Amino acid sequence: MAIGILAILDDIAMLLDDAAVMGKVAAKKTAALLGDDLAVNAEKATGFHASRELPVIWAITKGSILNKIIILPCALLLNTYLPWMLVPILLVGGSYLSYEGAEHVIHWLLHRNENKGEERKPAKISEPAKIKSAIRTDFILSIEIVVITLAAVMGQPLAIQLIVVSGIALLATAGVYGLVALIVRMDDMGFYLLDRADQASEFGKKVSKLMGNGLVALLPKIVKLLSIVGTIAMLLVGGGIVVHYIDAVHHALEALPSVVADLTAGFILGSFILITKNIVERFRSQAS
Repeated sequence: MAIGILAILDDIAMLLDDAAVMGKVAAKKTAALLGDDLAVNAEKATGFHASRELPVIWAITKGSILNKIIILPCALLLNTYLPWMLVPILLVGGSYLSYEGAEHVIHWLLHRNENKGEERKPAKISEPAKIKSAIRTDFILSIEIVVITLAAVMGQPLAIQLIVVSGIALLATAGVYGLVALIVRMDDMGFYLLDRADQASEFGKKVSKLMGNGLVALLPKIVKLLSIVGTIAMLLVGGGIVVHYIDAVHHALEALPSVVADLTAGFILGSFILITKNIVERFRSQAS
C-alpha cells in the first residue's frame, strides 16, 4: 500500500517536473504575445472614471477567465480531432486584430487636425460597450496565446499539455490584469504618498512628495503611451499571424525586417477589412 502511494507520488512529481520544463519553453514562445496582450488590454481597460476603474477591470478579468474556460477545452479537442482548423482560426483572429489596429490609425490620421489648438474631448462610449469590446479583444488574444502554447507542447502527453496550457492561460489573465490594475491606480498611490508626507521626517517628506507628484503626473502619459503601444501591438500580432501562415504574404515582404513586415501586413489587411466594411454599410444604408 505504502509502496503504491509512493509510486503514485513519484509519477506526479515526474509529471509536474516535465510540465515545468515544457512550461518554460511555452513561456518563452508566448512572452512577446503576453507583452502585446498587456499593452492591448491596458489600453482597453483605461479611460474610465476613477471610481469605476477597478470594478471595470474586475468585470473584464471575469470575462477573460470565461474566455479561457471556453477556449481551453475547444483548443485541446480541435488539436486532437481537427488540427487543420487551428490555422484558419488564428487567421480570423489575426484579421480582427489587424482591423482594430488599422481603424485606430486611420481614425487618428483623418481627425488629427480637427479642433487643433483646442482640448479634444474623448468620444463617449458607454461602460458596458467598452467592457464588451475589451472582452472580445481578450478572446482573440487568448486564442492566439492558447494555440501558440499548444504548438509548443505538441507531442507531449495530454496531462502535460493541459497543465502547461492552463498555467500559461492563468498567467496571461492574472499577470496582465493585475498589472493593469496597478497602472490605473498609480494616481491613487501618488495621492496616498502626498497625504502621508506630512507625517514623515524632512527627508521622507521630500521623497514622498517627489514620488507622489511623479506618479500623479506620470499616469496620463502612461495611458496615452499604452494607447499607442496597444494599437501597434494589435497590428504586430495580426500581421505577424498573416505573414507566418500565408506563404504569399511572407515571400512578398521577406525583404523587410520582421517587425516592419508584420506592421505592414497588419495595416494593409486591417485597412482592407475596414474599407470593405464601410462599403457594405453604405450599400445597406442606400438600399434601406
